[in-house]
Amino acid sequence: MEHETAGDPITGLKWTRRTTAKIAGQLKRLRIIVSPTTVARLLKDMRYSLRVNQKKIESRGKNPPSRAVRNRQFEYISQKRQQFAHRGCPAISADGKKKEQVGNFKNNGTSWQKEPYAVNDHDFAKDAIGKAIPYSVYDTSANQGFVVVGTSHETPAFAVTAIVLWWKSCGAKMYPKATEVLILADSGGGNGARSRGWKYHLQRDLCDRYHLKVTVCLYPPGASKWNPADHRLHPEITKNWAGKPLDSYETVLKYIRTTRTQTGLSVRARLERKHYALGERISNAQIAQLRLTRHKTNPDWNYTLAPH
Repeated sequence: MEHETAGDPITGLKWTRRTTAKIAGQLKRLRIIVSPTTVARLLKDMRYSLRVNQKKIESRGKNPPSRAVRNRQFEYISQKRQQFAHRGCPAISADGKKKEQVGNFKNNGTSWQKEPYAVNDHDFAKDAIGKAIPYSVYDTSANQGFVVVGTSHETPAFAVTAIVLWWKSCGAKMYPKATEVLILADSGGGNGARSRGWKYHLQRDLCDRYHLKVTVCLYPPGASKWNPADHRLHPEITKNWAGKPLDSYETVLKYIRTTRTQTGLSVRARLERKHYALGERISNAQIAQLRLTRHKTNPDWNYTLAPH
């Protein structure tokens, strides 16, 4: 065991990469007959413990931004959030949640039930009713979520539609005097930093239609976990439907709408059955019509769109 052991110098815990069956096999060759169960008990007595992989090493792509650049972006986002809150304008976090197969499939987690749910033994796509593609808008000041569940693809047009639906259903009523909106988002996906469709649909469907000035601040690559929707809304939804099969779109919406926390989180949800095609082409002429102003601080991640 000497060369198969690792440990924590602070807590004193130890672990080994060999399985109990292999250790029992080695002991058998030394004429020490014990079962793998006995090996597990002895390892526990020797302060060994089971370990799982932990996601602690950041992956930031081939050309990651420097620590100084990343830190400056976090400070800039914090500054913008304070400015918008001071002016009484909404600051929302937009993010796509993990896609879910809709059908009688196993859902990770446990739940208090007299009998376990009987689900399909395989998660074949052909047995699914469809796919649930949640896109969330989280109001950071009001602690309220608004989730649009799509059925086709997470595209820039779909992401902007979700924000537009939030504004029509919640934002315009909660902020009747607001003339501008701050959007916090990741640097990838439908709202990616290089997405032409994202900027085009924001300009056409949100800025021009509702005469709003829209400021977008993107989190650096590899920093999506700092997006408020990703750590204050999505985990709560996942916990609410843990261990329960998402057998219909109505079930998906029900669990999203009944998500609550002790800190006052409430969530609204709606289904969007419109088909959003992949590969939308945005011409240079359409891009030239954008009223886009890039900020001096990290201009690729921070910009403002003004209505025509």
